Amino acid sequence: MVQVLRPSTPPSIYAAMMVYLLSFELIARMAQTSPYIPYEMGKYLFFILLVIGILKYRTSQWPALWMALALIPGAILDLSGQVSFLDMIFNFLGPLNVALAILFFKGKRFSRTMFMNLIILMIYPMVAVLAHAIFKAPDLGDVEFELGANMVTSGGFGSNQVSTGLGLASFLVFIFWINNWKLTGYRWLDTTLLAVFILQGLLTFSRGGMVTGFLGIFVLLVVLRNAKTWQIRKYNLPRIGKYLIPSFILIMGVFFAVNRLTDGMLLLRYQGETAGTVSGSKQKSLNTITSGRFDIFTGDIDLFLENPILGVGAGASKYLREKMTGVVAHVELSRLLGEHGLLGVIYFLILVNYGLKLPRSNPNPALVGVVTALFVVGVFTSFHAAMRTFVSPMTIGLSMVFIRGIANQKVKPKNEVNQTVVKL
Repeated sequence: MVQVLRPSTPPSIYAAMMVYLLSFELIARMAQTSPYIPYEMGKYLFFILLVIGILKYRTSQWPALWMALALIPGAILDLSGQVSFLDMIFNFLGPLNVALAILFFKGKRFSRTMFMNLIILMIYPMVAVLAHAIFKAPDLGDVEFELGANMVTSGGFGSNQVSTGLGLASFLVFIFWINNWKLTGYRWLDTTLLAVFILQGLLTFSRGGMVTGFLGIFVLLVVLRNAKTWQIRKYNLPRIGKYLIPSFILIMGVFFAVNRLTDGMLLLRYQGETAGTVSGSKQKSLNTITSGRFDIFTGDIDLFLENPILGVGAGASKYLREKMTGVVAHVELSRLLGEHGLLGVIYFLILVNYGLKLPRSNPNPALVGVVTALFVVGVFTSFHAAMRTFVSPMTIGLSMVFIRGIANQKVKPKNEVNQTVVKL
């Protein structure tokens, strides 16, 4: 740790420390280590490391700085009179960390090998999450699957957070799989790991994280599919026709295998059915499909229309909504509008502008596909889990780096990863 914080340490090694430490946030939550490892450890630690990194490497990015400044009035304001310090931190540090992550990572130049190592360092802790969920789950024959999120198959912890981690890991492993980069050193083992991540993620019955992972995979495939012939030759890109059908068969095969294991409940769950809609006591609507998120979203929009300039203050929306009162926001966009008003709109527009520039960020379509998909995963995660975990700040931050590398050669980054972990 001391060696990493030395002035001569390059930004890539400092980033590796952040990625490796923050990815353990989820396993710490699942293992119920609080108060020894605080429940919100990821937010606190990421904030501290980003501030140190920004000062250490003298980084500056004015739009990202304006994003951070736009959040300050909301941290002071509280129209509900009920926001506690923990409420404010819970809702404030997520978007602040996104702004600081862009401020730190934007313009940093990493080698392709080092960038691959950063992704590997995110995957390793998710393997621990996967193992925890598998070993703590009972025999599937003893599980009574219902049309709702399942904490039993999530290792006894919040299925939304576990699904988010497993969906992210599925996408990250797919990056190596589609580019034929070596993750474990064995192609068959990489494929097995990808399949198991998808399988356990689907078993959580929490849809947001897995849909996000599949969306990242889709974006990556679209970018590679649109690569020109000369780019395919110059950068030795994977032939999508060779991988598209196997990718589809793998994902759909695992999906229908899990659907059979759950007696058809998985398919009903992803169709938006609930126990009420199946029995006929409830009508299927956008709110039932989104597990109440639509009511939260519209409630936040109503607060924005009533307080358009500064909003109601960070953390106050859950106390002031007419519907879903007392429930924290799950869609970061509506929370930004309801709690920060016009400044929240500005924040989100600047964030979107950063994302729109990514397709032109690198001449290599394989690398463009990775950073664009990372950004999409980070933003879409905020639409079902807000910015409560490390996923949105970290993936959006990593999408901002410039990756050096031309040919899509087969790289074995294991030695460099081991060296990085030793330095940590």
